[in-house]
Amino acid sequence: MDRRSLLRIAGGGAIAAALAPVAGCSSALPPQALAAWRGPGDEPDVRRWILAHAILAPHSHNLQSWLVDLSVPDQITLRIDRERLLPQTDPLSRQMMMSQGTFIELLDQAAREKGLRADIALFPDGVFGPAAVDDRPIARIRLIPDAGVRRDPLFAQVFLRRTNREAYAPQVPSAESQRAIGQASAGQGMRVGFVTSDEPALIAQHRRIALEAWRIELTTPRTLLESYRVLRIGPKEIAAHRDGISLNDPLVRALTQVGLFDRSVAPAPGDRTITRQIDDFGARLTATPAFYWLITEGNDRITQVNAGRAWVRAQLAATAQGLSMQPISQALQEFPEVQAPYREIHDLLGAPAPRHTVQMWARLGQGPAIGPAPRRGVDAHLRAA
Repeated sequence: MDRRSLLRIAGGGAIAAALAPVAGCSSALPPQALAAWRGPGDEPDVRRWILAHAILAPHSHNLQSWLVDLSVPDQITLRIDRERLLPQTDPLSRQMMMSQGTFIELLDQAAREKGLRADIALFPDGVFGPAAVDDRPIARIRLIPDAGVRRDPLFAQVFLRRTNREAYAPQVPSAESQRAIGQASAGQGMRVGFVTSDEPALIAQHRRIALEAWRIELTTPRTLLESYRVLRIGPKEIAAHRDGISLNDPLVRALTQVGLFDRSVAPAPGDRTITRQIDDFGARLTATPAFYWLITEGNDRITQVNAGRAWVRAQLAATAQGLSMQPISQALQEFPEVQAPYREIHDLLGAPAPRHTVQMWARLGQGPAIGPAPRRGVDAHLRAA
């Protein structure tokens, strides 16, 4: 966000008055929003210990739509929180199913750390249809002691994994790093791939498609407002919600305080702040040295969940290699306005729909050190059926 442009928009007097109470304030997130990242400690219930790791999984818009039932001993039942969906940008809940898969993968890894086999039954009461989700379980997981289970080396990265949206260094990830990420996330019916700046013409196409899809999402009022609704601005909102998209920059807080950033109204066409965001993202795409993708054959609900498991494994493997990743999912979404970029990226990757689906597409490179995103804690996810 460009401060000088915002000052001109806001007007000197108003912004000066607004900045006075937040001058010198830190933009760091409040510690209570990050408490989950300190780990479960001496948790006597092994299921809660396992869940304390699973809730650190990446989730679309950081909505954390995981509902967990622990009413049956030695069992975890996972449902989706239907109050935490993205009907505008994710109308078929494909990304939400992937986010259930990221949770299940970290749950499985954590169980292995305790010498438990997670016997995972997906959709035990039936699979959702392609257009909507309901209250039936995503998974029913029995925890069974098993001396033969093997720990997953990727588990060491769970507390270090970040979704890094900052600018990346220009160095191309090594072939060894690409191989490690690919091996970690490949699976039956899945295909992973990379493009780097060593192929300038090809990576330019990726950057162009990603930027156009980003522009569409930011300039389509209903999709932009969906993101605005989950913005958490300032320490009070961030600490109260511990989810969504956190903004703690003093200037953004000041603009919100004086009513110059109204999250209930989409900006007018040509809005300078939106234009600046598009330009800034374009600059980051231009500097991004590599892109990763994950393609599945088919797109049923089980495939989507398994794609989510593969995606978090890719992120963990990248973390182990000292690399960062950021999903650029706008072109993979199914809302009408983004159909052209959707077709383009599928064609570019040799994944014609409907037989194939590009489940994930991400920036890859060396990002700066950043902190974790807020998490709501285990108790916020517990709910008996």
